[in-house]
Amino acid sequence: MRIALAGNPNSGKTTLFNAITGKIEYVGNWPGVTIARKEGDVKKALNKGGSKIRVIDLPGAYSLSPFTTEENITSEFVKNENPDVIINIIDVTNLSRSLFFTTQLLELGIPLVIALNKSDLLKKKGIVVNSLVLEKQLGCPVMETASTTGSGLLELIEQAKIVYGKTQSAPFTGYSKSASGQAADDKLKHERFAFVNQLVKEVEMRKVASSKQTIQDTADRIIANKILGIPIFGAIIYLVFSLSQTYLGPLFADYLVGWIDTLYDYTEGLMGAEVSPVLSSLLLDGIIGGVGAVMGFLPLIMVLFFLLALLEDSGYMARVAVVMDRYLKKVGLSGKSIIPMVIGTGCAIPGVMATRTIRDERQRRTTAMLTPFMPCGAKLPVIALFAGVFFSDAAWVGTSMYFVAILVIVVGALIVQRITNEGPSKSYFIMELPDYRLPSLKRALISMMSRAQAFIIRAATIILVCNAAVHIMQTFTWSFQVVEPGMENSSILASISSPFALLFIPLGFGVWQLAAAAIAGFIAKENVIGALAVVYGLTNFIDTEEFELVAGAGDVASVMGLTSVAALAYLMFNLFTPPCFAAIGAMNAEMDSKRWLWAGIGFQLGVGYTLAYFVYQFGTLITTGSLGAGVIPGLAGIAAFFSIIAYLIRRNDQKLRHDLKEAV
Repeated sequence: MRIALAGNPNSGKTTLFNAITGKIEYVGNWPGVTIARKEGDVKKALNKGGSKIRVIDLPGAYSLSPFTTEENITSEFVKNENPDVIINIIDVTNLSRSLFFTTQLLELGIPLVIALNKSDLLKKKGIVVNSLVLEKQLGCPVMETASTTGSGLLELIEQAKIVYGKTQSAPFTGYSKSASGQAADDKLKHERFAFVNQLVKEVEMRKVASSKQTIQDTADRIIANKILGIPIFGAIIYLVFSLSQTYLGPLFADYLVGWIDTLYDYTEGLMGAEVSPVLSSLLLDGIIGGVGAVMGFLPLIMVLFFLLALLEDSGYMARVAVVMDRYLKKVGLSGKSIIPMVIGTGCAIPGVMATRTIRDERQRRTTAMLTPFMPCGAKLPVIALFAGVFFSDAAWVGTSMYFVAILVIVVGALIVQRITNEGPSKSYFIMELPDYRLPSLKRALISMMSRAQAFIIRAATIILVCNAAVHIMQTFTWSFQVVEPGMENSSILASISSPFALLFIPLGFGVWQLAAAAIAGFIAKENVIGALAVVYGLTNFIDTEEFELVAGAGDVASVMGLTSVAALAYLMFNLFTPPCFAAIGAMNAEMDSKRWLWAGIGFQLGVGYTLAYFVYQFGTLITTGSLGAGVIPGLAGIAAFFSIIAYLIRRNDQKLRHDLKEAV
């Protein structure tokens, strides 16, 4: 038996899917979060019969006449793949918006069950809905549910079993079926809206007039204000970083660091003196030390993820999208571009995938190119390390990285706009703002654990392999002889990284060790931490009192030999160059053009290099009174690089315009 979940965006559809399947799919209170169908089996607690019930969570849709990519996925599925039952999730606090879609589903002939979701909010909002009258008028079962609490879900699944195999018929007649064309479509829409409006009058009673300004409206006038919105966002993000990296995070990190330290000592004791020094060093320093350096930041990242999940569940992040919308449209992006960027703060991959909701090809490709600039979960350990080692106040560094990312996105979009000669975007971004609510600790914990699991899996696979490879290349020469002490420059790793180190001289970190860590970061950004631990022999771990990696040779700052200005430049380079390989794969899929993909990667590389260059050169000028080394070659390289990228983007855009003209 296959059940399709269909409903408007922000109706609680994916939350209900998670509740009845036990899965942990990403949930957001704005349209565009669910961009592809997701599947899972009903969990045993809600399936009394025990027979397999497959549930398909479809993207949010307002109509079966698709206007967006998400609506097209939903429309194609319910029309062509014949689910056994459709559960139509309706936001019971907004019946008039939801029932238009319901009238279309009723005409498909597929058994339909309506879930009046968010029923736990009715009393709070002063709304009374007569579900019995609604059921009679629509001619299908109507169940009251609350997906956040689990109320009514067992009854909902049982009702789906009851209607399975039955034929659904629309309870209303009089539609203009004989005519065709735009006039007939318009008349049909009018009749649907008339039916819905009359039905809502019969079944719904509101004690509070919708025209009355509420406390939530007053809050939005401040929080979503075009002037106050950004400073408020800055203050909130600063508080989040303070809690995660200065107070709560290090407190929890103490315990994990202790366990990693114990594992290191225990493994060292097991190996004894008979084990080959090369093998011992690989296991202790390359694997446990390298991976442990990354894992030591996990508690800080978990606290940050938890706080961000609370913000999103409260309804605040949707207001951030509204605040940023007006600025993005002025630089040629779609209003919908903000959604991928907000999602990208968790992980760039789903953020890039969310760009498929943007209809305009150039705007979609530009957004896919710019979204990875947002600090994702993989970049947070890098921020935490450099903020703690080189700056006494970690919170302002992390906070500023978000605002630098926003500025980079705006300037980057403006550059692409100027190259392609496009004007400001004329697209409209329409989004129903969710109500402010007390966030759920349970949902925040689930979100935190889900992201922590992904972090651990990456550490146990990609990061482990990369650190082992870095250690092996650092241990041997090209003739596969063990590198003698003091001769590290003869290693395989040094010979590969040294040419790149020359390019980094104008950025203030022109040594092969830092170049090697930066190169490793292109595979996965967390690799920067592990690679630094390996190449500098920082065997373990994090001193949460001083908030820095420590080793026998001294702390990170003295071992790396970076000034605070050069360290900030190195941080900028690693944050704003191309993302991990997996995110680049997502860019390739969403851009659907190899030319745009390579232009995008080149643009990202140029942005990261340019930011690091100006941070180092101007920072050095301010702190020492003179510019840093390599100022002229660096500037010439940047100018030449962006000239090439501008040419590629312009050629790609001309080809896009030609293809669109041919299609028309």
